[in-house]
Amino acid sequence: MTELSGHSLIAGTEVRGNAGSSQGIDPRTDSALDPAYSALDADQTESATRAAAAAFRSYRVTSPEARSAFLDRIAANIEAVRAPLVERAMAETGLPEARLNGEVSRTVGQLRLFAEVVRTGHFHGARIDPARPDRTPLPRLDIRLRKVSLGPVAVFGASNFPLAFSVAGGDTASALAAGCPVVVKAHNAHPGTSEIVGRAITAAVADSGFDPGVFSLVYGSGSTIGQQLAADPRIAAIGFTGSRSAGLALSATAENRPVPIPVYAEMSSINPVVVLPGSLSAEGLGAEVLASQFITSLTGSSGQLCTAPGLVFVPTGEAGDALLEQIANQLPEQTGQTMLTSGIARAFGEGVEKLQSQPGVQTVAAGVPGEGANAPAPIVLTASAKDLMANEALSEEIFGAASLVVRYRDVEELQAALEGLEGQLTTTLQATESDLGVARDLLPVLEDLCGRILWGGWPTGVEVGHAMVHGGPFPATSAPATTSVGSLAIERFLRPVSYQSLPEALLPEPVRGDNPWSAMQLVDGEVKG
Repeated sequence: MTELSGHSLIAGTEVRGNAGSSQGIDPRTDSALDPAYSALDADQTESATRAAAAAFRSYRVTSPEARSAFLDRIAANIEAVRAPLVERAMAETGLPEARLNGEVSRTVGQLRLFAEVVRTGHFHGARIDPARPDRTPLPRLDIRLRKVSLGPVAVFGASNFPLAFSVAGGDTASALAAGCPVVVKAHNAHPGTSEIVGRAITAAVADSGFDPGVFSLVYGSGSTIGQQLAADPRIAAIGFTGSRSAGLALSATAENRPVPIPVYAEMSSINPVVVLPGSLSAEGLGAEVLASQFITSLTGSSGQLCTAPGLVFVPTGEAGDALLEQIANQLPEQTGQTMLTSGIARAFGEGVEKLQSQPGVQTVAAGVPGEGANAPAPIVLTASAKDLMANEALSEEIFGAASLVVRYRDVEELQAALEGLEGQLTTTLQATESDLGVARDLLPVLEDLCGRILWGGWPTGVEVGHAMVHGGPFPATSAPATTSVGSLAIERFLRPVSYQSLPEALLPEPVRGDNPWSAMQLVDGEVKG
């Protein structure tokens, strides 16, 4: 096991906090894990943002070669500690080894993706409108545009992804790729995992010869440090994955600053799945297979995924009844898995109880609890579309392996129910070619509803690539025009600047005529480079 210090890493230096301490907890046994992690006070936290601000000027102008090599170094450093990293993450989260090994691979894959994004240079958004002195009635001046780094970014690690959405996750990778120093607030549920990854990044900063303020990892009370970071005038943007209440609290603070900043918060989604009649017929997968796939998607990682299928629309009638019967037959065979923390397990139980108490809600089936106090049984309930539209409580997110099957009578009722939902990360269509007409009519509704539309498959599982959108209308995210996964995530931490009639000697590399970085340029509307 890698030796852990229990302290923050501020600009390359271990810092013992002055505001108390806390320990990670093994959710399988509710036992404390060593070491205790010291919490920073306000002055110590501010030292991290000061260091980030001091590093910004030099880091933002690093060459593509230097910055991409830095991201590759982080990936290699994380891979080098894969075994102890997975071991510690298992102890702090209760997640299985295979899942965490996959998350390590996804984390290093994201870093390497953004290293390639930096090398290709498309993210500069370089545009050149050359001067036209002979244009009439007025000449055109030389105008060039590129995107520049926003400034230091505060990142908040997620509880359910201790690696891929945490210290070196997509927010950190995309911010570093954009040329922004990063201050990460470690999640208190997996402090040791965070330190191991934080050390991998810190070493990469040093080996790259960068200002050490490019990266800091801070520990302490989430609300206290979170509010301080959101209010700090040196922080230029925030990346967050977590609860709606915490995301809204950060957003409120950021919006009420003398100089407001963007908060990119992924918060709440129940990811509706729409089962159309064709999928239940002989032409489609049929009730037995659909039920099996649904249960697999619902129960994976104990349902603690932001894309878990929390709402499933199923038609009334015999075919829909058969699907519920299959769910009722198969779900009791499922055993509850350990949840990330006792608090999350407790909130899951309270959410299920609240849903069960609502008028019109009935239980379809439940699995059996797993070992320990934090492994509740998965459960599926049902209600009518009419009940859903009349009661907002039926569409509240329950973080865990719980889902509500909503029975709809016809397409009109289905569309009305979908239009009444809040913004989502995903919507899935379980359908066949015989459903194309209905699906075509629903598509505009789904485009307004979510950031990713699936034909077949299940919403759990997010590919990291160039075309992925992991975002959506509020409250799925606080910034519907952005994504937190995929190469487009870098856009969150950039802003455009135009340069009018500047001498060639002053122009930044991406918009120079000789294009020394070989960046893609849009010259008079035509792609060059």
